[in-house]
Amino acid sequence: MLAYIVRRLLLIIPTLFAIMVINFIVIQAAPGGPVEQIIAELKGTAVGATARFGGGGGGDVGGGANANANQSRGARGLDPRVIEQLKVQYGFDKPPVERFLLMMREYLTFDFGRSYTHDRPVVQLIKEKLPVSISLGLWSTLITYLVSIPLGIKKAVRDGSTFDVATSTVIFVGYSIPSFLFAVLLIVLFAGGTYWSWFPLRGLTSDNWIDLDWPHRILDYFWHITLPTTALVIGSFASITMLTKNSFLEEIHKNYVVTARAKGLSERRVLYGHVFRNAMLLVIANFPAAFIGILFTGTFLIESIFSLDGLGLLGYEAAINRDYPIMFSTLYVFTLVGMVTKLITDLTYTVVDPRIDFGTRGT
Repeated sequence: MLAYIVRRLLLIIPTLFAIMVINFIVIQAAPGGPVEQIIAELKGTAVGATARFGGGGGGDVGGGANANANQSRGARGLDPRVIEQLKVQYGFDKPPVERFLLMMREYLTFDFGRSYTHDRPVVQLIKEKLPVSISLGLWSTLITYLVSIPLGIKKAVRDGSTFDVATSTVIFVGYSIPSFLFAVLLIVLFAGGTYWSWFPLRGLTSDNWIDLDWPHRILDYFWHITLPTTALVIGSFASITMLTKNSFLEEIHKNYVVTARAKGLSERRVLYGHVFRNAMLLVIANFPAAFIGILFTGTFLIESIFSLDGLGLLGYEAAINRDYPIMFSTLYVFTLVGMVTKLITDLTYTVVDPRIDFGTRGT
């Protein structure tokens, strides 16, 4: 097992490097880098940016701006010396290969440079906004699994019954409603939109949170997180529930289940003592995608609607403003977290089913 873990950890290095190379090339080819953005602002023709570029790009790299910015239409009419100064300021006076290698060298020590738009260290920005994304991702994933797994098991046991049909209808209706639309509905109903004003509309905590005692801090936190989390999970039940149901249905009809029942074991013992371990393997395999998806890619609109300043909103603004230090650093962190989570998931297979031993595999 230890050899397998070491191999997987070593495999992370080339995989992460390849992902960064591909994304660097793609962004390198995209028009409208930081230099073009600042030139457009100087000429008064900028569109779509959510914030002005701050100074002090310094030696930060990680970009994909067109190296020939002075030949672009946005650069016409400006002093070439100004353009050269901008390229040096943002680190685009170096060849693309040199910029990429310098970026990866700094990323190995988690030095992500400074944000172009915020003029602050990227690590500091991520630390400030991570609690919001972790809160949304953690509670959404936890609630989804706590509801979907028991529901899927019960649907498998009562397959074809009125309960099965009714719950399938409900969860697929929820799945068909976009999370942002459901978020707006929650605001209208419960956040002072038209009817009741039971929940707050902004932020992760109240302004006076620091002055509260710990019990009230916890209550205040959950008071703020209730509506965003509800909006996120409403469409997440369908996939996990149906995956659980189908996995259990497949296992229930196998010979070892028939044998267990013939021995006189109770239905509960059959389901949770024999079927559960085998059926849950597929559900566990889906956990990394579900967690990473909710944590990093599924929260932008929810963060915007509920005025939560998290990583989703930060990443969106970085893409609009071509803030490459944020774009590449978040990609680096997300990819690294995703691969480590996948490794942890593989290891949990052995907890669910001790018969699985990755240490005996050749890869």
